[in-house]
Amino acid sequence: MNTTEITRKAQHSKFYLWLLNQGLFKMIPFNKPHGFKIAEISDTRIKTFLPYRRSNFNHIKGIHACALATVSEFTTGFLLVSRLDPKKYRIIMQTLQMDYHYQGKMDAYGVFEIDDHWLDEQVYQPLTNSESTVVKCEVKIYDKQENHLSTGNVHWQVKPWDKVKTKIS
Repeated sequence: MNTTEITRKAQHSKFYLWLLNQGLFKMIPFNKPHGFKIAEISDTRIKTFLPYRRSNFNHIKGIHACALATVSEFTTGFLLVSRLDPKKYRIIMQTLQMDYHYQGKMDAYGVFEIDDHWLDEQVYQPLTNSESTVVKCEVKIYDKQENHLSTGNVHWQVKPWDKVKTKIS
């Protein structure tokens, strides 16, 4: 699956958005039972869908904190990977901090936005003087009535592949 091409086409086509989500279910099988989907995507913005359903419930039938955290990770990580060349850069989550504001009792959406200026300032410029950089990505999740459920701060380490050192077993 050429995710770069499908992601580009998904910006303007419901069919390719559906195709992208189907491919992501296969590539990230952990997310499939939870029903997380990309609802909208552009070069600068992603909106992900978190359904209110049993697989995402906590013990009081609200959206589970871990479902909110996972959607925060997925939302920020996918937009970063779609903007940074995965053949050039490795991204790996360093820290995930969640603040919970309101109990989710209906479908929810997470939104994350970046632009060329942000990428230049947060990724490309720091990498001119360092082997890696850590970028803080904030994603806010709201239910369909616009109640602010959570704020996720996901810190991603970005490193050029030629600077990655792996231990050979």
